[in-house]
Amino acid sequence: MKLIWSPETASKAYLETVKSCEKFTESGVAELLSAMAGGWNAKLIVEAWSHGGPMATSVGLAVAARHTCGRHVCIVPDERSRQEYIKAMRSGAAVALPVPEVVVGEAEAALAGLSGVDFLVVDSKRRDFGRVLRLAKVSSRGAVFACKNAWQRNVSGFRWQWALERGTRVVRSVFLPVGKGLDIAHIGSANGGTAGSRKGPSRWIKHVDQRSGEEHVFRE
Repeated sequence: MKLIWSPETASKAYLETVKSCEKFTESGVAELLSAMAGGWNAKLIVEAWSHGGPMATSVGLAVAARHTCGRHVCIVPDERSRQEYIKAMRSGAAVALPVPEVVVGEAEAALAGLSGVDFLVVDSKRRDFGRVLRLAKVSSRGAVFACKNAWQRNVSGFRWQWALERGTRVVRSVFLPVGKGLDIAHIGSANGGTAGSRKGPSRWIKHVDQRSGEEHVFRE
């Protein structure tokens, strides 16, 4: 199976997110991610959020989940973050939206019960963002992974092939200068639903550093 794009659902999710995020000032990240999650008909949308984080993306993902009849789960590190997140979701959107499921805990514990992820959004400022990427259990259709605030992360030379578990198949990836940087990757489906459980043949990968313009070629 593979992800199939629905432009109609993407458009509906985008337009509703624009309306729902009237109170926020983020630069298009929420609308873009909502349209992507809706367009790919994501049935399990997972985001990793922490205390003090912006809410527009969460609102956009909630909108997308409603249009896909999917499940929206937010991972937070502690009880303080959980309470803040729920309060902000209830009061932040311009239209009424259901509050997502909230799972409290570190990446290992929080992701243990979440199999079949279709769409994953991680804030690069989270100290455990790398573990979240490696531990996510991808659905049989594959998945889309997105890292927000890519320009702010303290990781030099980020590469999807190095951030994910060995053997994970990255179909394609792109960096977008939206908001504070958005790294997006389409992850291939995996046997058993785990991102790193499928190993394909070796191939050469070309990567261009978004800041320096340097081109790197390495073998996957």
